[in-house]
Amino acid sequence: MNVVDVVDVVGNKEDALNKRETLINAYTQIIKEVDDVSRPGVVNTPARAAIAMEFMTRGYDQTLEEVVNNALFHTDNREMIIVQDIELYSLCEHHMLPFIGRAHVGYIPDGRVLGLSKVARIVDMFARRLQIQEQLTYQIADALKEVTGANDIGVIIDAQHLCMMMRGVEKQNSRMKTSAMLGAFRDNPSTRAEFLNLLGR
Repeated sequence: MNVVDVVDVVGNKEDALNKRETLINAYTQIIKEVDDVSRPGVVNTPARAAIAMEFMTRGYDQTLEEVVNNALFHTDNREMIIVQDIELYSLCEHHMLPFIGRAHVGYIPDGRVLGLSKVARIVDMFARRLQIQEQLTYQIADALKEVTGANDIGVIIDAQHLCMMMRGVEKQNSRMKTSAMLGAFRDNPSTRAEFLNLLGR
C-alpha cells in the first residue's frame, strides 16, 4: 500500500466517523422530540439507529462494477434466464419507512451471462437506498442491460409498503406490483407471456 492509498483509507475512515457522528446527533434530536433520550431503554438508541441506517443505505457506497466483480461468462445460450423470488428491503424516500418484497429478474443473454448471485447483489445495491419502487424496478433492468449487454430484460417487483400499512390509509393487505420490460419482453407478446408463465403469474 503506497502513501496515496494510506491517505485514502484514512480519509475514508474519517468520513465514515463524521457520517456516523452526524447520524447519531440527528437521531438524538428526533428522540428528544418524542421521548426522554436519557431513559435506559433509548439511551443507546441513537448510536444503534445510526449503524442501522448506514447498513440500510449502504447501496450508495457501492458501484455496479464492484458488485459484479467481473462475474460475466461467455455463453451461446439464447434462451430465457430467470432469477425469481429475490428478497428485497428498501426505504421509501417519502417517509423513510420500509418496503419489503421480492424481485423477479429475467433476461435473454446476448453472448454473456451474469453470475447467479450477482443478480441478487444488483437488486440489493439499488434497494439499499432511499427509493420508490417504480424507480427501483427500472434501475435493476438498466443495470442488467449495462453489465450483460442483453437487450431483452424483464423485472417485476411485488412489495408491501409500511408507509401505507402503518400510517395514512393503514391498509394491511395492500401490495404494489411494478414491472420494467425491455426489448422482446416489451415488444414480443410471446416472450412476455413465457416470462410471466415461468413466474407462475
